[in-house]
Amino acid sequence: MLAPWYREHGRHELPWRASRDRWTVLVSEVMLHQTQVPRVAAVFDAFIAEFPTPAATAAAGPAAVITAWGSLGYPRRARRLWESSVLITRDGWPADLSELPGVGRYTAAAVAAQVDDDDRVGIEVNIRRVCERVRGTRLSDVEAESCVREIATGLPPRDRLLAMMDLGATVCTARAVVRSLPDRVALRDARHPRRRNEAPAGTLRRIVPSAPGDRDGAATRRSGRRGRARRKGARVVARRRAR
Repeated sequence: MLAPWYREHGRHELPWRASRDRWTVLVSEVMLHQTQVPRVAAVFDAFIAEFPTPAATAAAGPAAVITAWGSLGYPRRARRLWESSVLITRDGWPADLSELPGVGRYTAAAVAAQVDDDDRVGIEVNIRRVCERVRGTRLSDVEAESCVREIATGLPPRDRLLAMMDLGATVCTARAVVRSLPDRVALRDARHPRRRNEAPAGTLRRIVPSAPGDRDGAATRRSGRRGRARRKGARVVARRRAR
């Protein structure tokens, strides 16, 4: 079910997705940590042209890398990327990329999946959101990994990672109002489990965002506001009578 959606709607045009070069993918993952995709896409090609390999990056020095990093923010990431390039140039690529400065469990798994089709599952914020909304509850990393394997059954590890990430980033967003079978409800943001419209555990079938002008969605919001107004009015009347 996810495979045809990803073929049609995946963000295949992103410049780093055309490559399986380990350095290129690592650079993209470090850039994407805490920076929005459009901002990374705007500078990625120029950055990778200037620093195409770990050796070239190490030789350029930290100041040059930080300067080229520019408006991406969090320049410590650029410093850690340079430090990684020095280690890779000197010692080669480690078997576990999390041994590199600034590379955590997710980044290591994401690079391995995209370059080698490694079967480890990386869990980042978009992927976790999809899984927790499908399950209807908070999940541990192990539970989220199991959910990813279930949702993306049949996809190779690289496509599995990118499809789940794209689904969370473009459809199952933090603020999206969605339609889901069997009920059309606002799905819960897992970070706020007490939200009023909680979603039951379900499937990904027909999960699509309501358009900004969606009349049914607008009607639901208007109904909610009227209900809150009525409850507020009832409380005011009750206080007056109590006097």
